[in-house]
Amino acid sequence: MTTQSTGTRDTGYVTRMRDHVGQRVVGREHELDLVLAAVAAGRDILLEGPPGTSKSTLLRAIAEEWGIPFVLVEGNADLTPSKLIGGHDPSRVLREGYKDENFVDGPLVRAMREGGFLYIEEFNRAPDDTLNTLLTAMAEREVTVPRVGSVTAQPTFRIIASMNPYDNVGTTRLSSSVHDRFNRLVVDYQGADDERAIVALRTGLGPSDSIGTITTPDDDDQLPADLAAALVADSVALTRATRDHEDTRQGSSVRGAIDLALVGAQLLAMRGIETPGEGRLTDEDTPRRRYAESMRDAAMVALSGRLHVDAASATTPERVVQEIWEDHYLLHPAAAAGG
Repeated sequence: MTTQSTGTRDTGYVTRMRDHVGQRVVGREHELDLVLAAVAAGRDILLEGPPGTSKSTLLRAIAEEWGIPFVLVEGNADLTPSKLIGGHDPSRVLREGYKDENFVDGPLVRAMREGGFLYIEEFNRAPDDTLNTLLTAMAEREVTVPRVGSVTAQPTFRIIASMNPYDNVGTTRLSSSVHDRFNRLVVDYQGADDERAIVALRTGLGPSDSIGTITTPDDDDQLPADLAAALVADSVALTRATRDHEDTRQGSSVRGAIDLALVGAQLLAMRGIETPGEGRLTDEDTPRRRYAESMRDAAMVALSGRLHVDAASATTPERVVQEIWEDHYLLHPAAAAGG
């Protein structure tokens, strides 16, 4: 049944929407069901999890499938209530005075007028008075704008927020009144299989034809299929290891694996490496050694800046990457061989 006041959709519509969105998002079937159920029921929702866990990808896909705007806002100390709501164009005010037509909608008012998703990243970095502005919009589906009047939200308007539970620098503790108005869903990293699928999709390092070659992004060169498969698998394995290392407070998201695969592909091509090699890694100048050293160099570039080393540790991000590389290629060669 359709409830016009909240934008609730019938179960048949939501089921069809879930199927369509599921074709555009790798994994996340469980999270997709829960987010869809919440927004279809007319509720606002807070997604809590580390960066790079497909939160915005999932929400963009839902908004596009629903046919509504996706309004992205970054939460920070500069996000004041006036920036969120909007204001009159100063130059036009001087010429024309305060008129409705020279009011410039802020992201909140725009999302309300157009019935879109207002997605606020780093929600717990926004000032308290800004969050309090959202409370009225959430509770009443209406805000009062000085010299403009009341703005009433369209039925499909939702506020969706995200925050990183591992980041406590520059963040504020959310009040109970804010928590009370949100549904909440914890979103963690995806499994290794899903992350490999994401990296293959985002880098173009997936099978492109039936002759065993992979087309690299941005050019017409091709990587041998075994090299591309190793590149994807090793990039994901090295990235996932950053999350479990004893000296890291927070590791890299799958974005690091994507960049590692892309940088690695360019390095391998520049160095003329066409195979991941076989066997144990030795000190000899072998294809296996050249491939592994290229992956180490690419990992330093792609992963070291994404690591948050524990403050109590005396190590560095570069040393952590080196240790992860040694563990992958030297201590566990059977798992690393051939990707």
